[in-house]
Amino acid sequence: MTARSGRWIQHWDPEDETFWNTTGEKTARRNLLFSVLSEHIGFSIWTMWSVLVLFMGPEYGLTPADKFLLTSMVTLVGAVVRVPYTFAVAVFGGRNWTIVSAGLLLVPTVAAFAVMEPGTSFSTFLLVGLLAGIGGGNFASSMTNINAFFPLRKKGWALGLNAGGGNIGVPVIQLAALAIIGASGGPRVLLGIYIPLIAVAAVLAALYMDNLASVKNDTGAAKDAARDAHTWIMSFLYIGTFGSFIGYSFAFGQVLQNQFDRTPLEAAYVTFIGPLLGSLIRPVGGSLADRYGGARITLWNFVAMGAATSVLIVASMQKSLALFTVAFVVLFVLTGLGNGSTYKMIPGIFQAKALAKGLGGEEAAAYGRRLSGASMGLIGAVGALGGVGINLAFRQSFLSYGSGTGAFVAFLACYAVCFAVTWAVYLRRPAAGRTGTTAASEEKPQLSYARV
Repeated sequence: MTARSGRWIQHWDPEDETFWNTTGEKTARRNLLFSVLSEHIGFSIWTMWSVLVLFMGPEYGLTPADKFLLTSMVTLVGAVVRVPYTFAVAVFGGRNWTIVSAGLLLVPTVAAFAVMEPGTSFSTFLLVGLLAGIGGGNFASSMTNINAFFPLRKKGWALGLNAGGGNIGVPVIQLAALAIIGASGGPRVLLGIYIPLIAVAAVLAALYMDNLASVKNDTGAAKDAARDAHTWIMSFLYIGTFGSFIGYSFAFGQVLQNQFDRTPLEAAYVTFIGPLLGSLIRPVGGSLADRYGGARITLWNFVAMGAATSVLIVASMQKSLALFTVAFVVLFVLTGLGNGSTYKMIPGIFQAKALAKGLGGEEAAAYGRRLSGASMGLIGAVGALGGVGINLAFRQSFLSYGSGTGAFVAFLACYAVCFAVTWAVYLRRPAAGRTGTTAASEEKPQLSYARV
């Protein structure tokens, strides 16, 4: 591929154990490391408004509804840009796009630095907040890129670690904000810290990452993924897991301030704990899915999420801050676990479809990589829209009832539907299969899905 410049790997076959053990694993892990760094900072920039609003006291003239609307719109942009970011990897190469996407993070960071002061209009804050949404796109391009580097047997661990390392960008920027608030610093101090970090991430990607020539621009894959029902089913399930994680990450501090009258410093003391634990547990969710099957882990995880949400409803009605905080942190942990297990399901589903079509060996692996890589951007984008819904639900709940209780009731119903869909599509065997009258060729895809 002489027409392209940069570091391009012409041959890549991670399913070949000899290739993987001799050269593949070392290269894949190196790309994973610097992909995580860029995605980590992307998450921090995407979610920086979850902590910037904590700095914005009465002198800024914003109501709680204004702040929830602001964070909702930031989340929305982050969800939408995930689609083009996914396909940018095939157009430009994983390394090349990581450099570009990291550099683009300077735009919202510098813009926020310029306007972050009392007297700035809400419309200006909203516009600058929308720019921060591009940080959400880094996740989609990073996951698509890393999906191509690792063999199927390692994808749960690799994708979980990649996503978890990125998700940690949320609590890290919240911890940084806690330190700055505690030292009586202003929001510009926080933004000033991230500007050089963005430059470092872009430079390291240029020095140490690679492009895979085999990941070619394939619009057919995008169309095939969009036509596949499993892409949209998994998108819905991802709303329940990642949508919850990112939505709660934006909203947790505001809920503590508005419902329990916490000061910015008091809210900052605890808001980072949930996202931190939820991020750290994500690779565990992927590893458990590798071992026991993503569908099974996802199913029971939704049961646990429903239980934690029920406790939150009780704590909210009783105005118990201690119970509310503990339950919210537990719910964060469960969202992270579910994030790992749902993303492991994606390549497994398309591998199962390949086997059901009669494909085998590298042909089946190539089919699975092609469709799972294309579907990840769509799934990630739709899933992130759950964060928009969560913030809008909180906004409406506070406007209508003065608390977040109404929103939690809606979330509980959503998790119940997610449980039912997971069981019905990926774990329930056909009635005919249970009575022994279904042909083996018809049972095979369903049985394979039960192990994804």
